[in-house]
Amino acid sequence: MDSLTLLLMLSALIPVATMALAACWPWLSNAAHESGLWKPFHVLAGIGLGGAVLALGLHAVAPGTDASAISVPGLISTPLTAVMAVLVQWLGWVIAVFSARYLQGDLQGLAGQRRYVAALGGVLTSVQVLLLADHWLVLIAAWASVGLCLRHLLCFYGDRPFALLASHKKRLADRLADALLLLAAGLAWSAVGSGSLSELDRQLAQGAPSAAVQASAVALVLAVILRTALFPVHGWLIQVMEAPTPVSALLHAGVVNLGGLVLIRFAPLLESAPVARWLLVGFGLGTALLAGLVMLTRISIKVRLAWSTVAQMGFMVLECGLGLYTLAALHLIGHSLYKAQAFLSASGAVQQTRLQQLRGSAAPTLLSQVVAPVVAAGLVGMIQMGVTGPTWPWWWSGVLALAWAPLLWGPASKAEARAPWVRTASGLLMVVDLTLVASWAHLLPLGLQDAPEQAAGMVACLGMAVMYACLVTLQQRPQALSAWRRWSYAGFYVDEVYTRVTLWLWPTQWAPAAHTARDRLVVDSEPAVVSE
Repeated sequence: MDSLTLLLMLSALIPVATMALAACWPWLSNAAHESGLWKPFHVLAGIGLGGAVLALGLHAVAPGTDASAISVPGLISTPLTAVMAVLVQWLGWVIAVFSARYLQGDLQGLAGQRRYVAALGGVLTSVQVLLLADHWLVLIAAWASVGLCLRHLLCFYGDRPFALLASHKKRLADRLADALLLLAAGLAWSAVGSGSLSELDRQLAQGAPSAAVQASAVALVLAVILRTALFPVHGWLIQVMEAPTPVSALLHAGVVNLGGLVLIRFAPLLESAPVARWLLVGFGLGTALLAGLVMLTRISIKVRLAWSTVAQMGFMVLECGLGLYTLAALHLIGHSLYKAQAFLSASGAVQQTRLQQLRGSAAPTLLSQVVAPVVAAGLVGMIQMGVTGPTWPWWWSGVLALAWAPLLWGPASKAEARAPWVRTASGLLMVVDLTLVASWAHLLPLGLQDAPEQAAGMVACLGMAVMYACLVTLQQRPQALSAWRRWSYAGFYVDEVYTRVTLWLWPTQWAPAAHTARDRLVVDSEPAVVSE
């Protein structure tokens, strides 16, 4: 190993070392004030961010590392993991700074904040190890550690029953996912003769996969479905809104996205197992559709954001099932940045909503809603073909067009109703900008190889068309879907079934004795989460 490769690996390990020290610091120090806990954490997080940026820079300048990996036994650093390490460390530092202000004078006292700081450091350490994992055992241990440390943050307010219930439901899903990951590791290990993920990739590139390897891919996909809060095990992600707001930002902007990153890491394994890819398409598309419809009927700001995360996770998993790994990676980065900002600024959403109500609104026209997807599809298709060439799957232009078509709806306010061309022009500009960004980002040397699946792409287009039709109907004829709205508001009662199954399989006392039997059955109520 030359000196440059050694320096790259050492810099990639800096975030792991600094966050591990930050997790231990609250128990090593005798801090008598909150600043004695948070200031060292901020410094260590900043040093870790510097190490991650250095590793990313070395990947960019080191010969032969722009599209390849630098590895040592059990660990690997790639351009994609270097980008993700910078993202994770940056978000961790921002959330830590926000948490220091958010918890200032909190009734949990210094002891509670000590537990909070240690758990936050533990989560960030585990995530950084997961990014570098190149062995089944390292990956499984790191992902399990993320859940164990996160539990202390989710249950920071131990007197909130819904937080305890959500944590318990997540714990059951995590343990089932751990069992499936161990099964996937055992099957792949027996076929490859090694627990190395790089060795697995090399053998997959040499020939047809065995039945054990394909079964390993299916077990891996099922584990990711459980860990990524897809239907029907999504409920804990909604109810966990009773945790502190920075914890919600950490969860939705970082931890829950790990499933998509794992799928991208195992892209060669997924391509060898069509059953696994179709499972991703089915669960991803179903989750995106159902969660998107539920989000339209919710009024609580944080709950809407939570359902938005569920829908985005479904969309990200769908992209992996379709073989669009580069797009999934870009989606992961964009969603992390957006959702962190959305949660940390959620307190200002009420004021923004009131200002919008004062300005008034006007319903979009049916003509604009029908023409918008056609125009958007034409723009997306032409730009993508011009930038990325004929390899771009045409059906994905249709999916993006249906997702971005509402940008072309007009008008959105009474002022825009008097000048609809302003809304149309701004919408066209946004569609062009988004398409250009997505196209150019595909040219980045992330070391990913896409493998689009034609038949699955057509299914994705059809599913997005159904969702778009429901949205247009809801805008034009609100009463036409009145019966559907009641089911949608309740999340189609899917989580109630999962909750009962969870408490039957793993009974626990999640509500104080003072709560009535009626309260125990309400597992996703708006008032409970609005009280945050």
